[in-house]
Order: sequence, then C-alpha cells, then structure tokens
Amino acid sequence: MTLSLATLATSAVVVTLAEIGDKTMLLAIVLAARLRRPWAIVGGILVATIANHLASAWAGSAIAGLLDATWFKVTVALGFLAMAAWTLVPDKLDEDDELKVVPHGGAFLTTLIAFFLVEIGDKTQIATVALGARYHDVWSVAAGTTIGMMIADAPAVFLGHKLVEKVPLKLARAVAAAIFAALGLWQLFALL
Repeated sequence: MTLSLATLATSAVVVTLAEIGDKTMLLAIVLAARLRRPWAIVGGILVATIANHLASAWAGSAIAGLLDATWFKVTVALGFLAMAAWTLVPDKLDEDDELKVVPHGGAFLTTLIAFFLVEIGDKTQIATVALGARYHDVWSVAAGTTIGMMIADAPAVFLGHKLVEKVPLKLARAVAAAIFAALGLWQLFALL
C-alpha cells in the first residue's frame, strides 16, 4: 500500500474546507458542549470518519472502475461542479435536527454512532466518493479526507463556538467551492 501525497493532500484540503461550517462540524460542537469529554469525542469522530470514508472512497473507486465510459467521467466532473455549488450553501442544525444526546455507552460510543449516521449523505461523504472515483486510490483518498475531517472537527470539539466565530465561514466555503469547481473543470477538460 503506497499513498499518493498529491491525492492525499488534495483530499485533505478539499474536505477540510468543505467541513468548516458543515452539519457534522456543528454536531461536533454540540457533542462537546453536552458530553464534555473532548478526547472521547475526537476518538469517536476519528473512528466514524475512518469507517465512513474508507467505504466511500472504495465505493467511488469501484464504481469508477466498473463505469469507465466517457459519460461516467462527465458525471463525476458534473458532480464536482454540483459539490462546488452545494458547498456555498451554509449548513445549520435546525430545531428539528436538534440532537437529543443520551450518552448510553459513553461519549465515545455516542459520538461514533451519531457522527457516522449524520455523515451519511453529507457533503464530505459525497466528496469522498467523488474523489475516490476521480483518483482510483482508496487509501490516499480515505486518509486525506479523514485528515481533513480531523483538521476541521478536532479544534471544533476543543474550541467550540469560539472557533466558528473566528473562522470566516463564507471565505472557507468559497475556497472549497473553487477547489471543487477546479476539479470538475479539470475532469471535463481531460476528456477533450
């Protein structure tokens, strides 16, 4: 198993920026405020992210391997462009989404389950699938996206609302959107 540093770095940067202000980052803040066990919460986020993003990178790579047609490559490129637009839309925890934290099994297990479930269908999971399809490198993509999630979420656990107030979320979303758009356009131009 060898890791591509370029794929790892691209995956880490894309997901770090996409995660800032994302619903799972807000979940990390809520869990930290309610459970007050930051190391257990960070551990739960790490394990949930590894499991989710390994499966997502593998799915993206496997689907791309099966569907190596031009139309699929165009679909992946358009997916990156759609992610660029989606990234510009800020996430929030709605009142309906308010987390009722009942820590059966402790902070680690509560975080592991909650984070894994909330990450399903989230921007960063879909980005991981798309990156897996683009790079065909499960380990580098999963490692990079996991690092990106931890770069964004670990400080959120420890610093909570102070971090969200200091980081210009609009700028982070704009940079992430630009990266997704660049990946999509690069994929389209590669087809010409």
